[in-house]
Amino acid sequence: MSLSTDVFQDQDIFIADILSKNKIIAMVGASKNWKRPSNFVMKYLQKYGFTVIPINPGNAGQYILNELCYASLQEVPIKIDMVNIFRPSEFCASITKDAINIGAKTVWMQLGIKNEEAINLGKEAKINVIYDKCPKMEHSRLSGALGLAGFNSRLISSKRPFVKNPPHAKRNGGIVKSNELETLSIHAGTRPDASTGSRSIPIYQTTSFTFDDTDHAASLFNLQEPGNIYARLTNPTVSALEQRIAALDNGLGACCAASGHAVQMLALFPLMEPGAKLIASSKLYGGSITQFTKTFKNFSWNADLVDVSDLDAVKNAVKDTSVKVLFAESLANPDGNITDISSLAEIAHEVGIPLVIDNTMATQILCQPGKFGADLIVYSTTKFLSGHGNAMGGAVVDMGNFPWDKGRAFSKLTTPDSSYHDINFYESFGNHAFINYCHASVLRDLGSTMAPLNAYLTLIGLETLPLRMKQHMKNAELVANFLKNHSKVNYVSWAGFKENIYHELAKKYFKDGFGSVFTFSLKSGYEGAMQLVENCNLISHLANVGDTRSLIVHPASTTHRQLNNEQKEKSGVGDSIIRLSIGLESHKDIIADLEGALSTI
Repeated sequence: MSLSTDVFQDQDIFIADILSKNKIIAMVGASKNWKRPSNFVMKYLQKYGFTVIPINPGNAGQYILNELCYASLQEVPIKIDMVNIFRPSEFCASITKDAINIGAKTVWMQLGIKNEEAINLGKEAKINVIYDKCPKMEHSRLSGALGLAGFNSRLISSKRPFVKNPPHAKRNGGIVKSNELETLSIHAGTRPDASTGSRSIPIYQTTSFTFDDTDHAASLFNLQEPGNIYARLTNPTVSALEQRIAALDNGLGACCAASGHAVQMLALFPLMEPGAKLIASSKLYGGSITQFTKTFKNFSWNADLVDVSDLDAVKNAVKDTSVKVLFAESLANPDGNITDISSLAEIAHEVGIPLVIDNTMATQILCQPGKFGADLIVYSTTKFLSGHGNAMGGAVVDMGNFPWDKGRAFSKLTTPDSSYHDINFYESFGNHAFINYCHASVLRDLGSTMAPLNAYLTLIGLETLPLRMKQHMKNAELVANFLKNHSKVNYVSWAGFKENIYHELAKKYFKDGFGSVFTFSLKSGYEGAMQLVENCNLISHLANVGDTRSLIVHPASTTHRQLNNEQKEKSGVGDSIIRLSIGLESHKDIIADLEGALSTI
């Protein structure tokens, strides 16, 4: 975006101001075909109070969306505030000259269009020039409407959103911009309720939503405007959670599902196809290994497990042209291994595939994988994000940077979709294509929808995530050191120790801690491990992690029981291994409980 008289320092606030003042728009290149992006944009802007005059010599004298079409800007009989250009770059300079001559205040070049000559002409004429953006997407993002599909507006506000107009607040459209995780974890995605003014997000416990009229219904089903249709696809409570999770990663948007396993399916479905292959870390949670190597075969998807710390092995694995995805955990469950995210991103992007990082164990408070090149980030929200062990869920965050039309073919996103009148998702939605497809197609057809109550409980948990993670890290350090120095413990796999092979990677990728889920090995072997687990009186024996309570489990007999011996070895799960998830109790009580249990061996 280029500004000639830039009174605002922030682009978002400037665009909000432009959209609140430029109400009469001439759209150069407007199409009568309702499937074309220009028609999408025109219809949306009309609904939200803008007058849009179509300019197209091929349709001059005809009506497009009830507006008379003109052959040129000079023929329009009313004053134009803004000229929106839906033409290739080479036409932009001449259109900008015409816009200046008719006294337009703003020239807006559509998504994917940037012309330097036009930008310079605008600067010289002291008019506003915006490029490579879509007014429909910007309006729906800034007004909060795009959040209905889980996209992150990167803005927060205590003002009630207005449904059909830009925000009418006294200062800066009522919006605030923050990059602080403490603020985002409380505010992102949860403006006061539009209809009631409720400051806390309501639980929208409903299956479906009314339409304004038949045209509104058709527009929703045609994906021409964002909105709620049926709770399997979107729900306002779930959408609020999607926005908050995306904001914490500074991502483009998110899509939630019923569980962590469900969201792995959701995230991979737009990218995989029969015969395609997934390369994944061999040191994954046992349930993920089973899902990838067993269940996915029912879709004719293949998965190869590779030690991602061996970068040469990863490079060789992704050379196979059937490989569509590289997948790893930032902080591996259960052994606490740290992934070299930026190196994996470089390897993946070199062959034209996305890097997917499971960031469940670290959360955004310790690590933001998108900063290091991850394209998609998945979470089991059941764990630390909710924090209380009361709500199942999962989320995928799209950083919005991967070029789906390049590299290895991702046909679901880049070819006509017959279930939506042959819309090409990437052509129509640009970098919004992936999350739109997750909602519009994957949730529609696979139905792995998050319950609104679970979304609400997770939103409550997220409000304290930064505070909780600090206490988790403090307790984990004290417990890990206690175990390290205990005579009955063989070793402790925690990246906070300087001698740990992952310590330097942890310092590179993590902040404020080294993880509170880790393993340790007992000298007494399998029987000793079982005895220890059974003699803990404070620490809960169960298969979850990331709870406020401290948790303990013996992976070889539980979470990784379905794996064969070779897979257990590759996953770092031996018979004497114990996994701990350190909670928020007093570290003195956690250590005392472990000490008492160890004394029974």
